[in-house]
Formats: sequence, C-alpha cells, structure tokens
Amino acid sequence: MAANELVAFRERWKRELKNRKEENGLVCVPSSSSSSSSRDHPEQKDLKKPRDTVKQEESSCTEDEGSVSGGSFAVEADQPQYVSIARSLLEGRTSPLLDRIQEERTRRKRQYHNMTNMCSVSLQQRQPQWKVKKEEELVDQLILDLNEVNDIPFFDIELPYELALKIFQYLNCMELGRCAQVSRAWRVLAEDSVLWFRLCQREGYHQGVSVSSSPCWKSTLRDCRNSARTVRSNWKNRVGSVSQLQFELGKILCDVSSCDSFVLAGYTSGDVRLWDTLHWDSTSSFLKTNSLSANTHPRPHVSHVQINSTVAAASYEDGCVDLWSTETGGEPIHHYQIPGRIQALSLSPDSPVLVSAAGSDVRLDSANDCGYWRTVCETRLPKIVESLTFVPNQADQSPLVVLAAGEDVYLLNPQEEQPRTLHSVYGHPVTCLDASNSLTAFGVKRTGWAMHDGGNKIHVYSLETGKPTVCVGSSPGDFTCVNLKDSPPHLLVCGNKDRRVRVFDLRSSSSLVSLYAHHLGVTSVQADDWKIVSGGDEGLVCVWEMRMGTKLWEMHNRHPVRHVRFNTSTLVTANIPDDKSPRGACITDDDLTAHRRHRGVISHYDFSEDALSQEHILPICRSDYIDSSGYNYNINLAVPYDRLSGSHPSH
Repeated sequence: MAANELVAFRERWKRELKNRKEENGLVCVPSSSSSSSSRDHPEQKDLKKPRDTVKQEESSCTEDEGSVSGGSFAVEADQPQYVSIARSLLEGRTSPLLDRIQEERTRRKRQYHNMTNMCSVSLQQRQPQWKVKKEEELVDQLILDLNEVNDIPFFDIELPYELALKIFQYLNCMELGRCAQVSRAWRVLAEDSVLWFRLCQREGYHQGVSVSSSPCWKSTLRDCRNSARTVRSNWKNRVGSVSQLQFELGKILCDVSSCDSFVLAGYTSGDVRLWDTLHWDSTSSFLKTNSLSANTHPRPHVSHVQINSTVAAASYEDGCVDLWSTETGGEPIHHYQIPGRIQALSLSPDSPVLVSAAGSDVRLDSANDCGYWRTVCETRLPKIVESLTFVPNQADQSPLVVLAAGEDVYLLNPQEEQPRTLHSVYGHPVTCLDASNSLTAFGVKRTGWAMHDGGNKIHVYSLETGKPTVCVGSSPGDFTCVNLKDSPPHLLVCGNKDRRVRVFDLRSSSSLVSLYAHHLGVTSVQADDWKIVSGGDEGLVCVWEMRMGTKLWEMHNRHPVRHVRFNTSTLVTANIPDDKSPRGACITDDDLTAHRRHRGVISHYDFSEDALSQEHILPICRSDYIDSSGYNYNINLAVPYDRLSGSHPSH
C-alpha cells in the first residue's frame, strides 16, 4: 500500500469511528434535520464543513466523552473486536521497540501534513456504493491491510516481547529464517539467542551448558551441523585415524569394555589397563591390582571388565572384584570377594552401582553420597545366572537389573524382597539379553517340537507392566546378540548364528533390514539412525548403510569380534581370542613380544575433523626420543636432527 493510500485509510477510519459514536449516542447530538442528513451521507456532510468547524466538533465531542465516564466504558466493552483493534492501531500502544514506534509516528505525522489535500480529493472521488455494508467491509479491509502492509507494527505493539518469544520457540530453523524476512522486528525475534540455544539442545548439541556459553548460538548450531555432516561423510568413506591399543605386559586379552572416551581391558596376566582416548598421557591409565590377587602365584586371569564415566570394575577367576576411579586410577577404591567364579558382571551407565553374579548368587553394591561403597542387595535365584544388564536412565530412581538364568528372565529391584519373574518357558533357554529405559529384549532358543513353530524368537517385555509387548524374529539359528539401548526409537538390531544382521520395527513387528554379514555368525552389533556396525566370529568388522542395506567398508583381524561400540565420531572394536592358553604362545617367559598374533587386538577409529590435532596423536608419536624406558619404544637415536616432537602421523 502506498503512503498516500495509508494516510487516506487512517483518515477514513477516524471519521467512521466518530460517526459510529454519534449513532450510539456517546457524543453531542445535532438537530433532527442535520442528524438525518448525516446518517444518509455522513462523509459528504463532513467534507462540506470547514476545517475549523470540524476541529471544534471534535474537541466538543471529546469533552462530552470525558463527561460520560461510567457509560462510555460499558459501551466500549460492547463494541466489536475490530473497533478495539482499530483504536489500538490508531493510538499506538507501547512495545519493546519504543524508538522504532516513535520514529514511525513522526514519519506518519509528516506525511499526513503533506498529503492532506491529496487525501481529501481522493475521498471525494470515491463512489457511495461501498458505504452500504460498512461494518463487513471494514473487517475485510483490515484483514487485507494487515496481510499486505508491514508499516503498522501490529505484532510488536499488541504482544509483549516475552510472549512473542514464547510463540517463536515452537518454530524450527527454516521457519525462523522465513520469519526473519518479514520485518525488522520479526528479525530481532527470530535471531534471539534463547531460541537458537533451545534448538541446539533439541538436536543434541552442547548438552549441559548454559545460554551464556556461546555469544551466537545460531552460528554455533550451523557449525555443529557442518561438523556432523563432515563426520558422517568420513564414516562412509573411512577417513580418519586408526589406533591399536596394546599392552605388551598383559599377555592375552580377556575382556574389553568402553564408555565415552574410556577403554578398559583385562588380560590373562591379571593386569587391567585403562585408556583415555582424549588424553593419552592421563595418569589414571595405570590401575593397580588388589593385594590378594597380586600376591597369588600364578595370578588369576581377568574374567570380566566394565566401565562407565566415573568408575571402572574388573572381576578375576578367583572371585575377587576391584573398582577404580576413572579420574585418579591407582589403588582400588572398593574390593570384595565372592566364593566361586563370577559368571556375569555389569556396571550401571548412569550411577556408581555394580552387580555381580557367582553361580546363582547375585550381589548389588552401590556408593552413597560420601563415596563409601556398601552392599545394597543380596539374593539367590533357583538357577545359575548367565547374563545380566542394568536398565539405563535410572539415576534418580532405584537401580533395576534384568537377569537371565536358564529359561527364566528376572527383574531385580533392591526395594523389593524377591526378584520379579518376567518370562519363564520350560525348555527354551535365553541366549542373549539387553534392556532400554522401558523395555527389555532377549533371544529365546526353540528346541524339539518348538522348532516347527517359527524357529527362534526375540521377546520384548515392558518393564513397567511386566507383560510381553511384541515377539519378533523367526530364524532357525540362535540369536547371539541383541542391542536395544543404543538403537533408534522403536527399533531393535540383533545378530544370529545364521550369519544375518536384522533390524526390527517394534511397532509393526516387521523386519526392516536383513543383511548377510558374517559367514561364521554374528557376535556383536550396534546401530543408530543411519548405519549398522557388526562384528563376526571370523574377525570381520563391517559398517553398513541401513537405508540402502549396502556395506560401506570392512576391517579384518585374526580373532572373533567380542566388543563393538561407537558414538558420533569414534568406534572401538575388540578381537578377543577364544583360546587363552594357546600352544606355543611364548617361546620363553622373558620374551614378552613373541607371538603377538595370539594376544588379541583393540582398535580405536576416530572420524572427527580434528583427528590430526595434537590431542589425538598417540604418546609414542609425540616422543622426543630422549627417554629409553622399556616397552614404550622411546629409543635414543644417534642422529640429533630427528628429534621432531609431534611431527609423526598417528597410528
């Protein structure tokens, strides 16, 4: 709308509002002849009057309005909504953008004084036909003007800044970008730092930080998206650094666990080694064994290891269990021994809570607020416990443990006297187990006559109700691994002895992906929203694209893959030998580097953009070649000019 048309429209609104007040009896009433003529042709009458007369009538009308104090408010309450909107637009209420509103008023007053004659001429040339249905056309004209004209700051004047921000928080990035192109005021709202901070949190970036952590959250979100896009491309093209985590004194690898940037490994020598992949030189990497196991000769093998963000745990063949702090390392902060061999060990991913099972005895230990460990629960099941796992996301609640013992699946709650039975079918043992925050999934082996009833299945139970929710799978082979906690919502990924990796939709009980992966069976698997990483008994690690079902790349080692875990930019795999005492593994006891092929391999893949930065280079590659300590390969060189610290590529 042009400037002269806007001024004419405002003048027309003023006159029509004044005429409506005259009709309702809120202002001074002229004689009968003049009132009838004004009702027939109100604008023509006003135009014929001199300007001084019109001003006098306006002033008298305002005085009469002030005299009628109680009745005016009652009549204004009965006015239509468009009249109040028009009054607010003409008067100009306060807003957070006071300077802009003042400038707008000054500009309009200047245009009004310059265009008075033109507006009067344009009003005289209009036809009287549009006055027939005055009230209906006023609403239509108002809607059209609000949609077409942005000179009237209706959104800014009518709504407070906080309320407008509350409306904008429901928009996504694309919608905020479109709103920023409407006007200057909308651009200020659409680029508010609080909105982009919430979008950053909603997409999973920079969790646990405050709004003041970044000066511009819009650019921060853009950088995070670009980085995620680059990391995804590196995953697909196998671009990054590969490191092999080896501990020469540990002999043969027994078990591996990883969490965040920590990798924990146990060996047949009884040693436990901790790596921090973000800080390779961390002093907490050296974990000492308890005095009981250290003084035993020969030292017992490490049977299981577990780690979370705060503590690391290891169990030995003699029934001892040690716990260390991931921050300090060194001596164990907690130690106990159970009669017999420990078959299963699990550590809560959210809190310092440890559960162990020796035979049919189950023990649950937890740390209080002061850091002192104590036994919370001890129970005995009818059968030997073969596997167990914690229910994640229970930091503020009582810890829950899901146990598999033979054909039975139990839910252990320390606040209850006895474990609750979830599933029990005679003759159908449980082969694999996993749990999420609300569901638990386990593979069931069908034998005998049950093999004709669809083969082996995966049962999914609700932890709240204890009832089965879905049953998926129909395979002649046994399910060897299942991953529910790390899978996308409503999806479940599992591996089978029939060489296939399958992804099931728990809502429709259908198979979405079936991949022929490993010719000796699948041993470990994990998936996210676009890729699957699987490990096989033949030592092959495969990365798959889920939507297309195609293999992106693979890596091979000698021993079976027993551990696979990845996050956004890193992947940790462990090839653990089945034979812990191979024939001819060592020629002599002092030759610790002989027959490395029997030891097992831990591989760490880094696909981040800064994979070649100083923090991501292994200590052996940052060596200055001065110290000559054993088995660290810091060998003195005869040539002094080869001392280039940090110039060697990462392994």
